[in-house]
Amino acid sequence: MALPSSRPAPLLPSRGRLLPLGMDEVRLTGGFWGHRQHVNGAATLEHSLTWIRKSGWIDNFRAAAEGRAHRDRRGPIFADSDVYKLLEAMAWEAGRRDDPELDAVIDEVTAVIVTAQSDDGYLHTGFGGPGQSARYSDLEWGHELYCYGHLIQAGIAQARARGEGELTRAALRAADHVCEVFGPGGIERVGGHPEIEPALAELTRLTGDPRYLAQAALFIDRRGRRTLAEIPFGRPYFQDDLPVREADVLRGHAVRALYLAAGAVDVAVERDDDELLDAVVRQWEATVARRTHITGGMGSHHTDESFGDDFVLPPDRAYAETCAGIASVMLSQRLLLATGEPRYADLAERTLYNVVAGSTGEDGRSFFYANSLHQRRRGEEPDAHAESPRADSSMRAPWFAVSCCPTNVARTLATLGTHLATRDDDGLQIHHYADADIRTEVAGTGPVGVDMRTRYPYEGEVTLRVTHAPGTPWTLTLRVPAWARGAVLTDAAGDRHDVRPGTTELTRTFAPGDEIRLHLPMAPRWTAADPRADALRGQVAVERGPLVMCLESVDLPDGRDVDTVVADPSVPPRDGTGGDGSTVVAGALADTVDEAWPYPALSERLEPATDQAELLLRPYCARGNRGPSTMRVWLPAVRPDHG
Repeated sequence: MALPSSRPAPLLPSRGRLLPLGMDEVRLTGGFWGHRQHVNGAATLEHSLTWIRKSGWIDNFRAAAEGRAHRDRRGPIFADSDVYKLLEAMAWEAGRRDDPELDAVIDEVTAVIVTAQSDDGYLHTGFGGPGQSARYSDLEWGHELYCYGHLIQAGIAQARARGEGELTRAALRAADHVCEVFGPGGIERVGGHPEIEPALAELTRLTGDPRYLAQAALFIDRRGRRTLAEIPFGRPYFQDDLPVREADVLRGHAVRALYLAAGAVDVAVERDDDELLDAVVRQWEATVARRTHITGGMGSHHTDESFGDDFVLPPDRAYAETCAGIASVMLSQRLLLATGEPRYADLAERTLYNVVAGSTGEDGRSFFYANSLHQRRRGEEPDAHAESPRADSSMRAPWFAVSCCPTNVARTLATLGTHLATRDDDGLQIHHYADADIRTEVAGTGPVGVDMRTRYPYEGEVTLRVTHAPGTPWTLTLRVPAWARGAVLTDAAGDRHDVRPGTTELTRTFAPGDEIRLHLPMAPRWTAADPRADALRGQVAVERGPLVMCLESVDLPDGRDVDTVVADPSVPPRDGTGGDGSTVVAGALADTVDEAWPYPALSERLEPATDQAELLLRPYCARGNRGPSTMRVWLPAVRPDHG
């Protein structure tokens, strides 16, 4: 089938309060995010391809095509999906920089993949072949539908970024198969890991074929009807305990819950289903208020990678999987587009800077799977040539036995520009601040464009210079983050305006060369947790702009660890030197004494001797780049009676 033309973006809803811009309309030009996008394209993609080949995950498709996968298949049951995510990232990157060499790699790998695809569209290397379990015989853990979701998203990426190719056609065959097998009168169940739902909804947006959206809606409505088997983690793990419309909070496996919610928003928007959208908003609100770490990370349980109960947010057991952070950004972006409310961009910003940005090493070749807020042991430098079996590794690893996160980060960074800005009938909205050139068409007005320059998140000055203007009035809307009390806007006439958190609008007949400057106050600030978060009582954290700060033992004297530190929140924190966002706080270093029994009677407890000290905190996203170290975000506060 000939696909209609489409803008290059992973998310293109047909309606909503705001409309996203394509990769051809927003170009990162440098700075914090531009640098990371460059490293992603220059290093992470090649690194991931090397490891995927080395791990045998592409060879799995050859083994499946030749009927020997039962003997020779390698990797986790969902390894196919990581090949697809890498292809998606490569397709977006090929489109971003017009790279035919990446196109050739995509074609080469796709040629191997399609040899394993059955005539009816079925494609999975772990089921259905000689000596393997039957198709869809393990919907709880088999990940067949999950893998289709990533295949479909890769096919959409190729179609939108480079034009329809064999990867797109393989995705369409798989989607047709799913609709045939799981549609009305077919298998009336769901897969254990949501992901196909947003993929199918987006495929309808690409093709105009309503079957895919209808199938996504079926999967959403079937979820929570207890079609999956009971497991030791309980039905909430699969979000199979309650229908989506009835749930009040995200629960169970964090990535699963967030992908499901993203798919539900897609279905709600395309079907104008306010009840479904309201249900997801209700769940998002409760989750952000009670189940989200200060970094924006989600997930408190290591055993099942799941949300904890309300206010169960232990820093040293924070799982906060990188994939959950990415899924949270996906959900926030969808809710922002649907409603226009800046609070969704606030959470996306927090998560992007503190989870996504920090998950990958400076060289783009090492990764955190989990993102703890308190590292108790220094760890060891990982072997650069060996995959790590541990998701909670103490330092970034080059690869994992389960490596869903590196390829997820790769596809996110490749398309990050599409998160920066949106448009509506009135004008242009800027949600995230970065060095970027932005140009789009506003309905009924004409071309509008701005050149954005900033050292954000290290400095709070953002300058927007108008590059294209239609000669008629239009509105430029800027998000003022929730933490930015005291922000000031200087308009094109040079007039200064105090602006409050939320959004601020400028409507006028702009001319090319007009400059608008937004000043966001970046002074570091103390933060305390809700007292119901038991694990955080008596502790404080420091934030600076969108960045959460942390203390690492490499910045302490005499080989001390971070468990010897107390902070004094009565003294305001101040900026460090170097322009890297570092912060200096007052505190003390305690002389700890090991006792035979760590629970003395309160009347016999002796406060350890302390030495006053200034503590240097650095951005959490920059942790782990200076060798083995202990680390913590939440610092014990000096008690008033022992000041």
